[in-house]
Amino acid sequence: MNHGTMEPSYAGPLRFVNIVDSLALISIGGGTMDQKTLDYFRQLLESELNRLLDDAGTTVFELITTTVENEPDPLDRATQELDRNSRYQIRSRESRLIKKIRESLAAIEDGSYGICEDCEEPISIERLKARPVTRFCIVCKRRREQFEKAIGY
Repeated sequence: MNHGTMEPSYAGPLRFVNIVDSLALISIGGGTMDQKTLDYFRQLLESELNRLLDDAGTTVFELITTTVENEPDPLDRATQELDRNSRYQIRSRESRLIKKIRESLAAIEDGSYGICEDCEEPISIERLKARPVTRFCIVCKRRREQFEKAIGY
């Protein structure tokens, strides 16, 4: 990373854990993240949480202060309703993400952040960078997705 940001790293030697679809997944010896890495993810999560909360506050303010126009044109009313429903769906998705971010911040505090909930192995830094709220390593997540696909979930 550039621009003076902290670069995450694990303490301990690297070792290969598993090979899936010709992709070498790397786990870090000992599985514990150093404080610099935890601080990096804490800052990332807190920043995203603040952004989402600001956006949610803005949306609530807009919904409260915006009057529903009694448009005589049915297409205009439909457009307004579609816009309102779209904003609601986005905020609903974001509220689930807020919950996951708060759970991830709590996991940082209790020392379980970056550990897969299924296999209890460390989650790769690359995966955490891509999805900081993840609770599963890529192998376990793929297994879960295959199971959900098989049962039609």
